[in-house]
Amino acid sequence: MSTAKSGQVGRGGTSSDRYMNTAKSGQVGRGGTSSKEPQRKYTSRGKKMIVELKFMYILVRGEEWDDTFNEELFVKPFDSGQALFHFQFTTLWNASTAEPDSFTHYRLFPKALGDVLVKYQVQELHLSLTQGLWRYEKWGYPPVDAPPGVELWVWFLPTASNIDKTWSDLVNALSGLFCASLNFMDGKSTVLPRWSFRPMGLASEYYSFDSRFMRYSALPKEIVCTENLTPWKKLLPCASKVGLATLLNAMKLYDSYYSSLGIHVRPVCRMETCTEQSIELKQTLSVVFDPTISSNGQQNWQLRSLFGQPLSSQCPLASISKVYLDKTQLQSTDATVTLYPEPDEVMNFTRGGEKLTYAVWDIGRQISQHQQLNLALHYNRKIHFGEINPPPVYAQRFITGFGLEKGGITSIIYNNLDTNLTAIYMETIPWFLRLYFSSITITNHGIRVKPYKIHYIPGKDRTRQYQLELVFRLRPHSITKISMQFERAFLKWTEYPPDANHGFYVNSAIISTVLPNAYNYTACPQTSSVFGDSIRDNSTEFFLRLHTETLLVSLPTPDFSMPYNVICLACTVVAIAFGSIHNLTTRRFIAVDPDKKTGLIQKIKDKFRRKKTEEKVPELKASESIDQTKSDIKTKKEEENGKKKGIVVQKLDG
Repeated sequence: MSTAKSGQVGRGGTSSDRYMNTAKSGQVGRGGTSSKEPQRKYTSRGKKMIVELKFMYILVRGEEWDDTFNEELFVKPFDSGQALFHFQFTTLWNASTAEPDSFTHYRLFPKALGDVLVKYQVQELHLSLTQGLWRYEKWGYPPVDAPPGVELWVWFLPTASNIDKTWSDLVNALSGLFCASLNFMDGKSTVLPRWSFRPMGLASEYYSFDSRFMRYSALPKEIVCTENLTPWKKLLPCASKVGLATLLNAMKLYDSYYSSLGIHVRPVCRMETCTEQSIELKQTLSVVFDPTISSNGQQNWQLRSLFGQPLSSQCPLASISKVYLDKTQLQSTDATVTLYPEPDEVMNFTRGGEKLTYAVWDIGRQISQHQQLNLALHYNRKIHFGEINPPPVYAQRFITGFGLEKGGITSIIYNNLDTNLTAIYMETIPWFLRLYFSSITITNHGIRVKPYKIHYIPGKDRTRQYQLELVFRLRPHSITKISMQFERAFLKWTEYPPDANHGFYVNSAIISTVLPNAYNYTACPQTSSVFGDSIRDNSTEFFLRLHTETLLVSLPTPDFSMPYNVICLACTVVAIAFGSIHNLTTRRFIAVDPDKKTGLIQKIKDKFRRKKTEEKVPELKASESIDQTKSDIKTKKEEENGKKKGIVVQKLDG
């Protein structure tokens, strides 16, 4: 709001202020004249233009209060040595997808996304594109939880008709907008969760429990890269030219342990009475770095070494531009920790029973004083990290069994709290893993647990995947195991991917529960749009959603090299047969004297006399016999010998 009051209202606000200044001074472009000129000329054109500019100014100044933009960065060093950097860009707009007429004039809200929301009647949209796996045991809970790959879940307006067709069109539109393979989210990978997902924004109670308007899908194999980051940055009001977005260097972000992009759209209350609603767009990016890798083995880090450059600008359209650093874990180390530059404010507060300490930097103030903000953390000596305390609730998941006929899936959920928790467990299993419903068991320390509710939809070959939702209790300080068995199906040879021997991915399992405290909890309050409001969060319950590991399953795979072997064998046979026939039909046979000397000298002479020999000796047809040629030569020799004998007899008689 401060930037709006100062006249920094994007291009429209800046131009309107300039027009007002020129109008007051009497310089109104070519059509206007100065105050020294006759009044007759001023009133003929200048007065009309002044009225028009005043009207434009009123419109712009009226629109500037309809939307706000905030940029925030949250930094948390972990006990394992890594560090989390969570970027959050929030846009609030006094508009509603239920009223398409309100989406007429775009200023800060991206038009490309707004048109998609209105056309496909979307009330809430949550999209995440993640590379890597979040380590709950070492890092606690992320600000925004997401599974590896791509996850999308959408709530449509109650007025939407033919939701399946609308969902298909929506994923194709988002696929082109974010350069991702969302078009593969068809009926074979889409489900309707009953209990696991509820609207995160403003919604009625009846609407929240009607899962007909909700669709969920995930692609665990999707690869996230710079082609997804680029369109994501273009949705920001300042793009990546100024502000915190200048730190988003793709070469650095995707050279990390974990990186996750997020787009979250939901309706929120415009005022405390909640008589009107606004739309909230929250763009999040979480990245986990290991400073020892980027700093040549040193545990110290700074923005320049992690992101390639310091922060040297502030988005002029942002009402809030701040950096928060969680110092809570740093105070428990034996080494002395130095932060540079000195924070503008250090805040000690309690959230959900946990005492926290945040260091806060105002980006605008730091840049005005130091020309840039190169946040750095320095240890006075090398730190040896010890045992890490796990979070209150976390889970593990893996494949069981052997061979390529049958197998199983086992999930283990740990509850380290001293209270009972009600959890919702959701599984989506591909159709080619034929799940046995009778094999689903829940045990706790060897004792079988009976779930409160079960929602099961069997899969259908090449049409629908298996869907399972369980509601059960997690006992205090216990380990709960969920296991199930499946049978592998045979696929058609055209259904195998190019890397068939790599295996097939299975979606992450989703666990939803409510925590009584905020230990290792870093998410933004659900009732707030700004990350800084977590400092003033007085909630007593904290909603938690976990995603387990994705699974890689091997299926019976045919020998795809066999067609290659058959082709090679067939080509070899054809080549041999064709070569023999070709030689017999095209080779020329030449008469050769068998008594002819075949010594080395003779061969050399024959080589030089080959042309002459070919001219003298007639060519024979292929049907003539070689034996007949030999007999003719023998007859000629006998005649020559007879002549010689006759000459000798005549000499003797004489």
